[in-house]
Amino acid sequence: MGFLMSKSMDANLQKQQEFMLHNSRLQMERQILMQNQMRERQMAMQIAWSREFLKYFGSFFAVATLGLTAGAIKRKQPGMLAPIVPLGFVFAYQMDSAYGTLIYRMRGEAENIMASEHDRLDLPLGTPTYESIEKARRAKTGLISFLEK
Repeated sequence: MGFLMSKSMDANLQKQQEFMLHNSRLQMERQILMQNQMRERQMAMQIAWSREFLKYFGSFFAVATLGLTAGAIKRKQPGMLAPIVPLGFVFAYQMDSAYGTLIYRMRGEAENIMASEHDRLDLPLGTPTYESIEKARRAKTGLISFLEK
């Protein structure tokens, strides 16, 4: 009788472990999807910000270029055109960031760094561990309770 009950409990335990494994896998997949959606939203906001900034900077660049050109012609001083060069570089960068291939080049470079220069990505003092986080938490909690006295 005890053997049959033990066998039944083992089967139930096995089913429960499989269920827990399935649930933890499902939870991890959902978490990965959620993090990816958040990353995509943040990137979309950054691209949208670049495009919005480009509108304002493009207007400023056009007005500044026209004004500097008119001033250089009127005063016959070609040196007044000098600020157009650095402003042109900033405008070209913003244009590339908002509508060009900058993001693809950056992604390629990031993949290269991760593949061939992974040591540059190491955190100071290594990856945080449970013990290091608990130690910092306890130190902070001790400091707070000390300050409250």
